Amino acid sequence: MSENCLFCKMIAGDITPSIVYENDRVLAFNDIAPQAPIHVLIIPKKHVATLNDIDDNALLGELMQTASHLAKALGVADAGYRTVINCNAQGGQAVYHLHVHLLAGRQMTWPAG
Repeated sequence: MSENCLFCKMIAGDITPSIVYENDRVLAFNDIAPQAPIHVLIIPKKHVATLNDIDDNALLGELMQTASHLAKALGVADAGYRTVINCNAQGGQAVYHLHVHLLAGRQMTWPAG
């Protein structure tokens, strides 16, 4: 855990997000500034600052499997959805705790928007 990390504070229970899924290694919650009708953030409970820092392939796989599971559970898997991992400043990362964005519920465009 990182003391100043927003997502670590959520994991610790100091901040209460709108949780949509949780297990012993992963937490998923609704984004507070959604960019699509469905915008869920999926994070590891272990603090990992960026995609460059992850050394656990199973955990990275679990994050992506959680995205697929949630897309099915939310009824958007067949219509389609987008998963995004931003890495570092030029990649658009705002919170330095690895997270997967699950976006759905509208036609996605490229570039992301």
